[in-house]
Formats: sequence, structure tokens, C-alpha cells
Amino acid sequence: MHAFAEWLQATSVSLTIQTVTWIIPLLQSIHITMIGIVFVSSLMITLRVVGSVRADESFAAVWSRFAPWMWGGLIVMALTGLPLIVAEPVREFTAVSFWLKMALIVISVTSIVIFGRTVRPESLASVTAEFSPGRKAAAVATVVLWLAIIFLGRAIAYDGAVWG
Repeated sequence: MHAFAEWLQATSVSLTIQTVTWIIPLLQSIHITMIGIVFVSSLMITLRVVGSVRADESFAAVWSRFAPWMWGGLIVMALTGLPLIVAEPVREFTAVSFWLKMALIVISVTSIVIFGRTVRPESLASVTAEFSPGRKAAAVATVVLWLAIIFLGRAIAYDGAVWG
């Protein structure tokens, strides 16, 4: 993997991203903004599941309002994250924080997909429907996963200090 990372870092695409002074800050700004959008969307859905926020609206209404933002944010995060990886592949591929972040993103996205597909239809339409304690715990766990993803994304720059 290290040899591949070194090769990738020496490509013209990587060198362009590294040397054009505005590309990395722009990509990072968009990437971080999208993380915020995904996190807040996930948080709003979770707060509806646990009954703390928007309890006067059906889950279907909350899901239809925030899920498109969450999925759109994930797509833009991927589109901005890939060039950031290409810019510094050696740093990314050798960072424990990077690999943990990627694993948690896969787990989080998978849990969101499963949650969205397995919710009972009556839970979607009824304003008064309650979610099971297990579904509430799963929704809260997704928010905790996103907090860990946010931390790990920042920790990539300090990977040696974080993990030793």
C-alpha cells in the first residue's frame, strides 16, 4: 500500500492538487461543511426517533426533509474527500485515524440504509408512533459514530500524537 501511495503522490494530478494553493483549502472547506450537514441531518432524524424534536411530525416527514441533505452531503463528501486523499496519499494511507474513519463511515452509512429500509410502515406515517428502545439506541449510536468520524477526520493530521 505504501508503494502505491508514493506512486499516487508523484502523479501529475496529485502534484497539481498539492501545488495550486487554493485547491486544498477549498476542498477541505466544502468537505467540512458537508460533514456538518450530514451530522445535523442525522441528528435531526435521531432526535425524531427518540421523540425529543419534531415529535409533532411523522417520521416520514422528518425523514423526507433531512435524508436528501444527508445523502447529498455524503456524495459531496466523497467527491471532495477523494481529491484530498490523492493530494496526500502517503499521509492518509499510513494514518490509523484515516482507516478508522473510513470503517466508521461504512458502518454508519450501512446502519442508516438498514434503518431506512426496515422501519415499519406505520412508524412512517403516524405522528404518535413510538420507536422501540433498540431502534432508539441504534439511532443514537449513529450520531455517536458521526462524532467519532468527525474526531478521527481531525486526528488524521495528528495521527502520530493521537496513536503514538
